[in-house]
Amino acid sequence: MSRPDDLRREHTALRATSGAHLLSRDVVRVTGPDAAGYLQGQCSQDVGALADGAAAEALLLSPQGKVEVYLRVSRLGGEEYVLDTDAGFGEVMMARLQRFRLRVKVEFEPLDWVCAAIRGPDAASAVASGPELVLPVEWAGLAGFDLLGPAPVGGLDDWVGGTVRCGEPAWEAARIEAGIPVNGREVMEGSIAAELGLVDRTVSFTKGCFTGQELVARLDSRGSNVARRLCGVVVDGPPSDARAGLEPVAPAVPLGAVVTTADGSHTVGSISSVAWSPGSASTVALATLHRRVTPPGPVVVTWEESGVAHSRPAESRPLPLVV
Repeated sequence: MSRPDDLRREHTALRATSGAHLLSRDVVRVTGPDAAGYLQGQCSQDVGALADGAAAEALLLSPQGKVEVYLRVSRLGGEEYVLDTDAGFGEVMMARLQRFRLRVKVEFEPLDWVCAAIRGPDAASAVASGPELVLPVEWAGLAGFDLLGPAPVGGLDDWVGGTVRCGEPAWEAARIEAGIPVNGREVMEGSIAAELGLVDRTVSFTKGCFTGQELVARLDSRGSNVARRLCGVVVDGPPSDARAGLEPVAPAVPLGAVVTTADGSHTVGSISSVAWSPGSASTVALATLHRRVTPPGPVVVTWEESGVAHSRPAESRPLPLVV
């Protein structure tokens, strides 16, 4: 558990200067004479338009248009690509790609690479030398770089110099405030790109056909009118067990807590990511909420712990939470 002063210093670095976080990612190399064409037909993004060294976020969809994996595609050069995704989803990504590999010359190779993420207005000056790929990242209100490659011999100092190291609590607070979903939390089996706010980041409507395109295109033509949408949830005030005079480090509500309408009459979603934000002195969370809730607006977060029911008033808000 982070100490309050550490959490505040790390969160401030991410927002005001630059902070570095060792981000767990699964990385796969894709090669072969048919690599470009195959990825172009499977990914939602225009892989064929990538220049050497460039990258783009993308989705792998089911034939029905549901999101299976949220990933990034980087072109190393020629017919060689690197795909990276959230830790624990590399095998899912490879299995999805291999499912439709028929009579094409393409190979997949897991790589033992690491990812150092740098965010903040001074991120560019914090990037040192060494990584195989230096990939610009644009989060709402928070830009930076992801550095990908074999683990540096001298440790992360080789890549990020004296940049403030940020732990998971500060990183999660910044990610949630930016409204960035991750696999296994916001991106779940059956998720739709439009629900998650990922269409603009991950889909090309000019590249031609790709697996699952029909649902994405149909929803886009109808103004992305979906029944649920990824939203922010803010719970003001410290956790109920916070000791007087001490700044909290833990969120006020747990992961998986249920979100209801303000009158408690309807369940509208559940908390998929949650963190304490020292910047706003509040608990910040992500939840995919039913459209009967229109952010910004009041909601209630409820959960049970040791057989005792708990509830806290909160507010649903549009994303990002911080610009």
